[in-house]
Amino acid sequence: MSDVTTRRLDLAGTRGFATPGAGRDRRRAIAEFGFGWLQDLWREACAGRRHEGVSLAAVGSLARGDGGPLSDYDLVLVHHPRGLSGKEVGAFADRLWYPIWDAGVRLDHSVRTVAECRAVASADLSAAMGLLDLTHVAGDADVVNAARSTVAHDWRANARTRLPELQESVLSRHARHGDLAHLVEPDLKEAHGGLRDMTVLRALTEAWLTDRPHGEVDEAYERILDVRDAIHVVTGRGRDRLTREDQDACAALLGHPDADAMLTELSGSARIIAYAVDGTLRRGLQSQRARTLRVGPRRPQLVPLGFGLYRHDGEAVLGPSADVTSDPVIPFRAAVVAARNAIPLSPATLRNLAAHSPSPGEPWPEAARGVFADLLAAGPGLVTVWEGLDLAGIVERWIPEWAAVRSRPQRNAVHRHTVDRHLVETVVAASGFVRDVARPDLLVLAALLHDIGKVAGAMDHSRTGAGLADRILRRMGTSDRDREVVVRLVREHLTLVELATRRDPEDPSTIAVLSEAVGGSAMTLDLLRALTEADASAAGPKAWTDWRAGLVARLYAACRAALLAANGAESTCAVEPVEPVELLVLGPDALDKVAVGDPHVTVTSMGGAYRVDIVDRDRVGLFADSAGLLASHGFVVRSALVRTIDGVAVNEWWVDSPGGERPLPDTIARDLVRIGSGDRSPLGRLQRRKATAAIGTGPVRSPGSGAPDSTRAIVVSGASASATVIEVRATDRPGLLQDIGITLARAALVVRSAHIATYAGQTLDTFYVTEFGGGRLAPARAAQAVAMIIDTCDGA
Repeated sequence: MSDVTTRRLDLAGTRGFATPGAGRDRRRAIAEFGFGWLQDLWREACAGRRHEGVSLAAVGSLARGDGGPLSDYDLVLVHHPRGLSGKEVGAFADRLWYPIWDAGVRLDHSVRTVAECRAVASADLSAAMGLLDLTHVAGDADVVNAARSTVAHDWRANARTRLPELQESVLSRHARHGDLAHLVEPDLKEAHGGLRDMTVLRALTEAWLTDRPHGEVDEAYERILDVRDAIHVVTGRGRDRLTREDQDACAALLGHPDADAMLTELSGSARIIAYAVDGTLRRGLQSQRARTLRVGPRRPQLVPLGFGLYRHDGEAVLGPSADVTSDPVIPFRAAVVAARNAIPLSPATLRNLAAHSPSPGEPWPEAARGVFADLLAAGPGLVTVWEGLDLAGIVERWIPEWAAVRSRPQRNAVHRHTVDRHLVETVVAASGFVRDVARPDLLVLAALLHDIGKVAGAMDHSRTGAGLADRILRRMGTSDRDREVVVRLVREHLTLVELATRRDPEDPSTIAVLSEAVGGSAMTLDLLRALTEADASAAGPKAWTDWRAGLVARLYAACRAALLAANGAESTCAVEPVEPVELLVLGPDALDKVAVGDPHVTVTSMGGAYRVDIVDRDRVGLFADSAGLLASHGFVVRSALVRTIDGVAVNEWWVDSPGGERPLPDTIARDLVRIGSGDRSPLGRLQRRKATAAIGTGPVRSPGSGAPDSTRAIVVSGASASATVIEVRATDRPGLLQDIGITLARAALVVRSAHIATYAGQTLDTFYVTEFGGGRLAPARAAQAVAMIIDTCDGA
């Protein structure tokens, strides 16, 4: 080890690591030593002669004064073309570089004129950002100042064209290196939220398009630098990756009680920087676009997304009509709209929601539970939105237990993410299986909570997590039946893969253990199967191999066959028999109106949603017309119960209102009369709404989410002695129920009753249909009806 390296390490050691604030002083001392040593080398290279128009400058960490004990030196010999000749400059550079190499210091070097600095910065984005930090070390300072000012002027002048290039570069780097905050062995420099992103923040402010956050961002940066310095001292190498074998030693050097505490603090710091660079980059691009638009005929536009949200410059923002202070469902709706459109909530919107939106209370409103499931099923867009909600403190308001797993490391070879990020990634993976299970809402809930028990002191995280999940779901107000299923899934989320890989998957004893674990329910087994793959694939490639997948598939198939043989077919929608309703309980007003041919409509507010009751004479197409009319008025059907009693349709619809309008019973009744008389104009608005369905009223799958597109429809044999029961699973969209209703009417079928439910963006609808004269459908007719429904839902 050279004297220079020893001196740099000594300076690091004498400044301490465990003392708060010592890192800044340590790095300043190391930088001062580096500048002083290089100035000595400069004087030796000059050999007593004065070189006009030549200067030594630093870029990178040395220039910024934040280099570590063993960081490399990035130096530029800047010279005036009318000074030394090319041969003389080369010889002089050698006299500088060789002593540095001989001292064992890693060196990145170049020799350039001011014009060459400008040309390199123009051609190379990375070089341009580096030269923005160009700092004089020795020699003619005017040459360095000229180079730096020229590069900075060009950077500002060309910001409009270079920012898209910068964005592409940043996103590409993040994709390669991942999120520092959620990686087990992160690269502190290149990962998202790492040291390189602070260079990006400084470059953005140099463009004069936006300012960057300070305060906690600068403090977070210093904490990451402290960990980088510790890596240098512990390993004796100037590297930036924090490997598992070095984590305990680094934590001890930094004064943390253990490596987990250090990793948790590191993760929190990285999240602050990551959020700052993402937001600042968006601000810069927005400012650049606004500057462009000011000289053109167009102005920035607000695109409505529904529920008081608008798209503005790539972010979701709250509009003035949003009732933030009194509606506890607003944060849920804002989050799901942003996630479905794969855009972040703006920082101002997050601050507004965090400061002014009320807590959902205990229990949560029913509407909040439904929209929360929609949020979890939103696909890859969830990741960014959830991160913003978490940093704003909103997630912890919903789920206080989240604080114990936030940024919590998982120091094993299988997991690549912290606990909280693994939970979110599992939810995203589970959203690809929503069509494969009867209750996708329970699947995504279990995915979110399956590792919630990975807290300090937990001996068995599955059982600890089951207890925590039970408490969380009780607070949410989840029904006892649903809560028991999710708690079971959390408790048993490792059972399927462990049995499949450690036991004979075809042995009756293995099948019996798994059957008991899922409570004898094929539906729960389906959920466990999907959760198992989502959990493993989110953990990393080592956790879900073809070998494991094959064993799990064998055990799952054997157990499901055994459960079906023992229990018979299990209705996936689990529709309970509907109690008969006497017409007299509807009241004289309803009966009098129906008697003269007028619908009776009532609307009840249901805490952020509405229940619309429609009583009318039954007729062919009434179901389709009612569904289409509600969609035409801009309402989204979340669930419905449609029944026919003695020729009278008694229908209940539970709807959301993305536009914020309250359903008007007189308007709905009047439009139903017009439609029934042959005037279809009240349905005309539905076609326009279908054309703009992607703006937030329905789930928008992001590329790569894995969700299948095709509809699944089956005839449930034995479900009814007097009607044919058809179950349909499809992605919800405006007008879907109307389309299904029209298809059933076109097939000359009578909808005796319908049970409509929407779980996590998927409709799970059950239709009891008969022939016109009553009676079940023949097998060929039933098959034809199923095929027609599938074609309708898939847009064929």
